[in-house]
Amino acid sequence: MLLSIVIPAYNEEKELPGCLAAVWEAAAACGLGPGELEVVVCDNNSSDRTAEVACQGGAAVVFEPVNQISRARNAGAAAARGAWLLFVDADSRLAAANLRRVAEFARADAGVAGGGCVIGLEGVPWWTRPGIWGWNAYSVLRGAAAGSFVFCRAAAHREVGGFSIERFAAEELEYSRQLRAWGRACGLRFIVLRGHRHLSSGRKFRQRPPSELMLLLWRLMTGYRHVIRDPKALDYFYDGRR
Repeated sequence: MLLSIVIPAYNEEKELPGCLAAVWEAAAACGLGPGELEVVVCDNNSSDRTAEVACQGGAAVVFEPVNQISRARNAGAAAARGAWLLFVDADSRLAAANLRRVAEFARADAGVAGGGCVIGLEGVPWWTRPGIWGWNAYSVLRGAAAGSFVFCRAAAHREVGGFSIERFAAEELEYSRQLRAWGRACGLRFIVLRGHRHLSSGRKFRQRPPSELMLLLWRLMTGYRHVIRDPKALDYFYDGRR
């Protein structure tokens, strides 16, 4: 198996069908057949039809009882058979152009340890645009993958120990740092794709008032190390609102 696409999913029965449809459409456009690509959805203790929807959408399904995105990604990766892993979020839409780049790295066994992609959010207010631009600039300059699109060699994932289960947020930043370090030791690069944005739903900005986002940002600014390890302080992500 060349590539495994791993999708963590918590109460994602609404968004997951579109995500899986985009994955299979991109795979067909890239000429990736069932012998080269698999999709693994980790049902992260959902209370809706997430697992059923995943099965209907052609994915293999694993279960992770502890509601934490790091654990969900790690559980999906543990069940994956691919030599390379691509983690995408359940409310995102994978583009063929980005999947093709990852598949090219995998097929050529190129000098790459892993990487990410610049992102975009659909249907978000105008005032979010500077933040998205700022993140993409940081991502490219510093070599940091957004959690909605992270790829790497499966061997690298195992060697670095997967996503940190001590973190309930910003786990992708630590993961990116570890992949960069692993890559340097092996003479491999960490690459952030820039040609085509990876799109996510941006639903948090539509569902919640700006005051809740401002409160979260304040908490992170005043107690970052504590907050990212405290799920109670991160209800913005973990309250299950979809």
